[in-house]
Amino acid sequence: MRFNQFVTAFVAFLIVSGGAALAWEEPSRGSKTRKQLMDALRPHAIWVLGGKVQFVVNDLRRDGNLAFASVDPQRPGGRPINLHQTPGAQRGELDPDFMDGPTMQALFQKSGETWVAVHWAIGATDVWYSWGPYCAVWHPVIPDVC
Repeated sequence: MRFNQFVTAFVAFLIVSGGAALAWEEPSRGSKTRKQLMDALRPHAIWVLGGKVQFVVNDLRRDGNLAFASVDPQRPGGRPINLHQTPGAQRGELDPDFMDGPTMQALFQKSGETWVAVHWAIGATDVWYSWGPYCAVWHPVIPDVC
């Protein structure tokens, strides 16, 4: 009888919480998925930040064919990126004085066997990915902001 009460309570919790009992997972260091996600984001970082880029992963979530990342780009060996000297700043795409550093966030979707960084930002000062149309798709990996 107690087991049935537990199951009933757990199901009620899932219904009330909208099923937000963390369906996403973090791809582990060294995993194929983690490498593929970072490789999908890297060309965007290189285009804007120039040079070689490594990522310090702050948050990485995957659920099925959707993923979210928040990373801090840096130069090899952990050297910081001088935003004023980046191609993005030189082209007028970045204003280093009004950015939250080089931090990047991205929303990914898997297409066949390939991960694609569908939406991404560098130095955002707001939670841009909490926008309704993004939440409609990526809610499984960003339920805490949607």
